[in-house]
Amino acid sequence: MQRKLIWEVFRLKRLHFRLNPISYLSFGSSPRLDGEDEFYDDVPKPRRRKSERKPFPTPMKVLIRRAKEERELRKDQLCKIVEEAPENGLLVPELVEVAHRVFKARESLFNGLSKLVNVVVPIKRCRFCSEVHVGDVGHEIRTCTGPKSGIEDVVYFPECFHLHDRVKRPRVGHDERSRVKRLPAIVELCIQAGLGLEDYPTRRRTKPVYWIEGRIEDFETETEEMEIPRGDKRADESSWIDQSHNMEEKSLSEVSVTTMNSWFEIRSGVKKLMEKYTVQTCGYCPEVQVGFNGHKVRMCRASKHQSRNGLHAWQEATIDDIVGPNYVWHVRDPNGSALANDLKRFYGKAPAVVELCVQAGASVPDEYRSMMRLDVISPDLDEVDLVA
Repeated sequence: MQRKLIWEVFRLKRLHFRLNPISYLSFGSSPRLDGEDEFYDDVPKPRRRKSERKPFPTPMKVLIRRAKEERELRKDQLCKIVEEAPENGLLVPELVEVAHRVFKARESLFNGLSKLVNVVVPIKRCRFCSEVHVGDVGHEIRTCTGPKSGIEDVVYFPECFHLHDRVKRPRVGHDERSRVKRLPAIVELCIQAGLGLEDYPTRRRTKPVYWIEGRIEDFETETEEMEIPRGDKRADESSWIDQSHNMEEKSLSEVSVTTMNSWFEIRSGVKKLMEKYTVQTCGYCPEVQVGFNGHKVRMCRASKHQSRNGLHAWQEATIDDIVGPNYVWHVRDPNGSALANDLKRFYGKAPAVVELCVQAGASVPDEYRSMMRLDVISPDLDEVDLVA
């Protein structure tokens, strides 16, 4: 009788857990209020193995459901006009100005970093890995005491192929790899969003394209293309010279603040552009491609590339794939001792651009306070065993 009662109680608890699993999962945790910990972000963790694929921003079940819905719509409508931009080949008007701001912020970021890197705050790079440290002395967590580094180790902008016609010819073949120009993916994203550059011509349309039985058909002639004002080299050079002169006149703290503002301007602008313009990345290597589909160049050398014949495993990209923030350890006291390996769980991290600007005189932004673990007090080396 007692066993039967125990079994009934256990069965009722299991049934209640199936009906209301949230109450069990949230047991013992305080409810989060609206707006609380809005900028909370923990220290990013690297991938465990190189053979491990990047996580999908959109769950696979959602992607499969979208593909089935699109397949059913194609069966019902064999011929239709693609109405939504930029899928129909037209530009998104409200994002043209965003593309210009992102391009100017990228130039301002490079100009500010050239004044700060290895001039105000030295940067160390490991000889054997991609670990970077901002400070006079390399930390002891991974024996990062390599030679001096440069701007490319502070922020990383991967390159991609330029698409002259992103609707009719959205993919670059393997035989075309030497004939198609490559440029930073953030610049290609701005070009597709409306930025005009003389060295990278792009076809602009005034009429939407048609979708006929799974193929994209364009009935617009090249003479009817929309004219976008292309950038003038002299104007770009003069603006670059003016920015460099303004940087030289400013103090180091003002240069660091301007550089950090350019960093946030790039991040916010790229987020807005990626909401409309598709960007693809490889699931195993850092290769990216701006467009509806990735290219067909067999250049992947990451894990399992033999089974794909060197082709990339394309998936949806995130903002970190376009604007690569190289995370470094945060140093509270630049004049103090080196970071110890036994205390690494008490240290925080931040993008190298943010850490460089903070050490140069800029204030710590709210978005990275939790990641830098400013509220954590690290103990001494002789007190590590006493900390829980």
